[in-house]
Amino acid sequence: MAKDFRETDSGACDLKTRRSAIIDECRRQEESCLYTSTTLFIWLSRVRLHRRIFVIAPVVLGGLAGFSLLQESLPHWFIAVLAFLASLFPAMADALKFETSVDEIARLGAEFKALQDRFRRCATITALGDVDVADETLSELMERLDIARGSSTTPPEWAFVAAKKKIDDGHYSFGVDSRGE
Repeated sequence: MAKDFRETDSGACDLKTRRSAIIDECRRQEESCLYTSTTLFIWLSRVRLHRRIFVIAPVVLGGLAGFSLLQESLPHWFIAVLAFLASLFPAMADALKFETSVDEIARLGAEFKALQDRFRRCATITALGDVDVADETLSELMERLDIARGSSTTPPEWAFVAAKKKIDDGHYSFGVDSRGE
């Protein structure tokens, strides 16, 4: 007797289930990386602003304290306070480790953005081919994600709220994804 090819093979069903699970997991991790990278980049922007303020403020305060016209017209204690504040900024910037923060936040933001792209590619291209290759790719990406998450860098809540708003407003939607809707 001839075999009915319309019947689904249980192996094909398992393959379809595995492929679907891989795609779903890639999509979840892609979204997670989108939120994390966006949060990190928003936070990075603020930290860079703070760093600039900590570089400029002592120069301005020191300049004002040394400006002879102000020294003649303002009380000496006020000039002393300006000079004192100017001397505090470098110590505070060092204590806050702005340089380390900027470098670490930038590195992590880039890593999560790269992972977002890799998870999307795995879901839309790799998973449509050999399921074993897609599963292996997903495992490798999850290992990279675990390493990225291993950092103790934690963005503030306000940065996540700003990232969520930006994403919800469509700032990270691509025109190519909306074609054919």
